[in-house]
Amino acid sequence: MGVVYRALDTKLGRIVALKFLPPNLSTDQKSKRRFMQEAKAASALDHANICTIHDIAEDEHGHLFIVMSYYDGQTLKSLLNQHPPTVDEATSIGLQIASGLACAHEAGIVHRDIKPANIMVTSRNEVKILDFGVAKLNESSDLTKAGSTIGTAAYMSPEQSKGEDVDVRADVWSLGIVLYELLTGRRTVEGGYEAAMIYAIINEDPPTARSVNPDVPEGLSAVVARCLAKNPDNRYENAAALASDLNAFTSPSGSRTSTFSAPSGAQTSTVAASVERLVPSNGKIIARFAPIAVGVIAIT
Repeated sequence: MGVVYRALDTKLGRIVALKFLPPNLSTDQKSKRRFMQEAKAASALDHANICTIHDIAEDEHGHLFIVMSYYDGQTLKSLLNQHPPTVDEATSIGLQIASGLACAHEAGIVHRDIKPANIMVTSRNEVKILDFGVAKLNESSDLTKAGSTIGTAAYMSPEQSKGEDVDVRADVWSLGIVLYELLTGRRTVEGGYEAAMIYAIINEDPPTARSVNPDVPEGLSAVVARCLAKNPDNRYENAAALASDLNAFTSPSGSRTSTFSAPSGAQTSTVAASVERLVPSNGKIIARFAPIAVGVIAIT
């Protein structure tokens, strides 16, 4: 949810990303509250694998926007569409995501929409978690009505799919789906109607990661399977516990930097959940931030 522009901070002379609410939602108070919640959730976190939030403001027309760090890179979704990672690369990416989520979980924040489109891999092969727009904060009322679902169907946990209350273990499930996709090249549920996908998530068990890709170690396959336990009590209790187990499958050097990168000449993008199309810059956004070149629209 949002429109993202690449911009210049004229005070500090740095490139940033400005995330605006879509114009058709700019007058919707619920959308504004969720937008404010995203800024509050993310700005409270200080971790190398979480997108940095600098500020939140409003332009002269009452449009809210968040000032975020600009990252030169691509979403994990874009990279997966180009070529599959190796097992080592997949594990490293999963570990970085788990490390960032561990910071959020420690602060009592549940992301609730972990998916490849919300993960940025920078040109330095650093993983950044984006878009806490549907995050649930312990200290504030949930903006989601009881019985409704928030997130993306293919990555939602069984309890989330049912519209039930969720906790940090829902993020563990979603990260398990991402890990499965990284390791096998496919999701646990594929295509079809959303209702059919939700039925499969709740009632069917996918093949193990190792049975799909024999290069996946048995132990790592077991880690993914534990993430995808239907009963939340049988999953990892939080992302920190998952990160601890994933660490055993990283390189002997202990490096957490992924080498998963796009082929030479691939197009890069700004911090956005998914890149849809390019639009002209808008010089009237705010005096302090002068958009340069082009903006990138992202509907998350």
